[in-house]
Amino acid sequence: METEAMMRLATGHPPPRDNPGPRRAFTLVELVVVLSLLVIAVGVAAPSFKAFLKGRNEENEARRFLSLTRYGTSRAVSEGVPVDLVINIKQNKYTMAASGGYTESKTNVLSFTVDQNVQMQVLPQSSALTTQSNFWTPSAMRRGALPIIHFQPDGFISDNSPRRIMFIQGTDPEIWIVENTNHTRYDIELGHAKSTARY
Repeated sequence: METEAMMRLATGHPPPRDNPGPRRAFTLVELVVVLSLLVIAVGVAAPSFKAFLKGRNEENEARRFLSLTRYGTSRAVSEGVPVDLVINIKQNKYTMAASGGYTESKTNVLSFTVDQNVQMQVLPQSSALTTQSNFWTPSAMRRGALPIIHFQPDGFISDNSPRRIMFIQGTDPEIWIVENTNHTRYDIELGHAKSTARY
């Protein structure tokens, strides 16, 4: 008995016994009950989780587009050629490549399709244009032509590029990608009410 007390003091646990008895385990019934509860919980939570993910599509698309505009600026500066980001609203997609005529062929063409639940809209450039870039800017966009963001090698965005791209999903507030006043980059603006201005 004294040895058992000393072992308990030293380790905090009683010494092992020769026959500890049968160990308790989960029964099949208990496992079935736990799995049934998990299935019910997933079934209840799945619609809410799906709606949450669907609501994130608009913001994810806007952030991907914004990242592409930043990449377009850095690519134009580093390669020394204008880079175009063409927005095709009817097909709900956008493509980036070096401007035609500056390279032998279009290299590193990037193409993205917008999520089917999200719509893109474009507000065209301002009628009062102010030239910032030292590079030649293509003529103003013709009626019916695709909107194009022109990233110039000097770091500016051409004057005839769209000044606002809007991402719309259902009744959620719009997310805008807006050109800054210096014509050097686009920024994201969240939570805008539905607008009526469209390209």
